[in-house]
Amino acid sequence: MTHFRFWRRALFALLATTASMGAWAQEGQPPLPLVSLIIDDLGDRLGDGLKVTALPGPVTCAILPKTTFSRRLAQAAHANGKEVMLHQPMQAVNGKAMGPGGMGLHMTRQAMLETLKANLASVPYARGINNHMGSLLTRHPGFMAWFMAAIQRQGELYFVDSTTTAASVAQRIAYEYQLPNTRRNIFLDNDRDEAQIIHQFVRLIQRARSRGHALAIGHPYPETLHVLSRLLPYMEQFGVKLVPVSELIAYKNSRREQLWQASLSPLHKGVKSLKR
Repeated sequence: MTHFRFWRRALFALLATTASMGAWAQEGQPPLPLVSLIIDDLGDRLGDGLKVTALPGPVTCAILPKTTFSRRLAQAAHANGKEVMLHQPMQAVNGKAMGPGGMGLHMTRQAMLETLKANLASVPYARGINNHMGSLLTRHPGFMAWFMAAIQRQGELYFVDSTTTAASVAQRIAYEYQLPNTRRNIFLDNDRDEAQIIHQFVRLIQRARSRGHALAIGHPYPETLHVLSRLLPYMEQFGVKLVPVSELIAYKNSRREQLWQASLSPLHKGVKSLKR
């Protein structure tokens, strides 16, 4: 397959997902379904990180703490209108090294709080946090309760469960602590082949089209950046709107409130109005 045919087929696959776009708008939903895209693991390589901060549209940049270029990349992302997140390293089942600022089962509650504060200080402009690895730590309710309580103490931050394990309880605990939150739906580049990355991108668009919103995580691989640099300018033609993670979470929260209000009986609605 020639290079031209490869990209033509990718674009046709994406455009085919927009066939029912008119029906979506008639259901009282936003004009376009929302998509958020997080690029993880930034901080160690300046060149790759700067390429991410220069991608088209409001891609969200998740930056590892206390790395060589964490502060510089956070500043570059902010300057380019990109939302910044702290990409918090957490202990994994496979024992892989967490890197600077990692959190593990050996830590006390106070140590976890102090680690989080120091990590946030190394990533200026952070609006939220997601976990880097964490397949061991995120399955422990007690440690996740400590972590969410620590986030609460840092001000208005959101949390994204990267969902590196199906056993994760992180998002559930975030709800319990009333933190704005969401979870990852699609990994773009577990397979770094460009055709597979495009396939995952199509799945992302399809999920957003069917559910109203979707969130994907990718990495600063050359293959991923090559695909995204060519496809991101066409998001509205694909029938979706690319937004920062904070906007996606705000929409989900407002939609949840609307559904809750709609579920109330007339009696409940009357009682609520009397309390005002």
